[in-house]
Amino acid sequence: MIGITNSDLLPFSQFQSNVDTWLKNSVLPYYPAARITCITVGAEVTESPGNASALVVPAMHNVLMALKKVGLHKKIKVSSTHSLGVLSRSFPPSAGAFNSSHAFFLKPMLEFLAENQSPFMIDIYPYYAYRDSPNNVSLDYALFESSSEVIDPNTGLLYTNMFDAQIDAIYFALMALNFRTIKVMVTETGWPSKGSSKEKAATPDNAQIYNTNLIRHVINNSGTPAKLGEELDVYIFSLFNENRKPGMESERNWGLFYPDQTSVYSLDFSGKGVLDVPANKSLTSFNGTTWCIASNNASQLDLQNALDWACGSGDVDCSAIQPSQPCFEPDTLVSHASYAFNSYYQQNGASDVACSFGGTGVKVNKDPSKYLTFSILVQISLLSWFFLFHVQECYPCLRGSTSVSQFEIV
Repeated sequence: MIGITNSDLLPFSQFQSNVDTWLKNSVLPYYPAARITCITVGAEVTESPGNASALVVPAMHNVLMALKKVGLHKKIKVSSTHSLGVLSRSFPPSAGAFNSSHAFFLKPMLEFLAENQSPFMIDIYPYYAYRDSPNNVSLDYALFESSSEVIDPNTGLLYTNMFDAQIDAIYFALMALNFRTIKVMVTETGWPSKGSSKEKAATPDNAQIYNTNLIRHVINNSGTPAKLGEELDVYIFSLFNENRKPGMESERNWGLFYPDQTSVYSLDFSGKGVLDVPANKSLTSFNGTTWCIASNNASQLDLQNALDWACGSGDVDCSAIQPSQPCFEPDTLVSHASYAFNSYYQQNGASDVACSFGGTGVKVNKDPSKYLTFSILVQISLLSWFFLFHVQECYPCLRGSTSVSQFEIV
């Protein structure tokens, strides 16, 4: 799937030649080596500043015409993505309705989609529903973990997760306008692995749970209560964290990977693996049995980069390891990195993924505040013998960074 940005909607809607040139330069050189099945014309235009909604459908027609000229209109579908804000009502699902203020461009768009058998593209985020209304939406319901059901009073349909309910709200909104053949494609969904102090549900464990359960749900082809057995076409957002994205902390932490290509958390795309998270995910107790320290096998460059990240984007307070501060000594990179790594590890639930640091972090069960043991190879030059022995170096400050009795992971 490739997209046309909102900033290109004006020239693409005005002149066919602009679209023809774009297709020639940006699509055809990579097709069919790249598996391009859809072109999205604009993204969540109703949410963007300077609403460009009126430009979307004319631009879609021009893109379709360009594809027809090269014989690809049957192989590459044309649509546009929307946020759930395109609905004026989504609960109960059977009452799903489009916002009337968008009718001027939605009706011709839906006619275009129906005529060309293109999907209605929607970005769905149960995370936001829970974050913004935790008293009305349970975390388990948002994470596909609910043991209870929500009943649609109009249809009697039973919902065990919010994802299905939001998709069906779109289907019912389409049916209310007599568009019964358009399929719904979820172009974005996911869960953030980190958030601000007000976003307690944004954790690696919850992100792993949501995306793992999502994959299982899609793979088993169960469909939704209103569309039983119908295949779901879903895209997970996103591949990488985006450290420069504006907004709340969670906005920068939706990725499956860090920028250095290490995993934020493990994810089984087969949908058959065992979900490896704490048994009691709502409360993780710290009893002082595990710590995170710097690996002795890590290079100086990798350690420094990991330390810089922890003290920067990782939000660790590293003031204690600055010169003249209580944890500056011993003044070694391993010592300072261990302090920062362990602080981040404990602040983020003491989970395995919180001790990754691009492979430079190591989880241990021996209290490093008493000693940190590492191996040194020494050559005795006269005899050319090599001895491997251990040197113990104290790291009392690591104990100070683990003084919190428990962490709430919700």
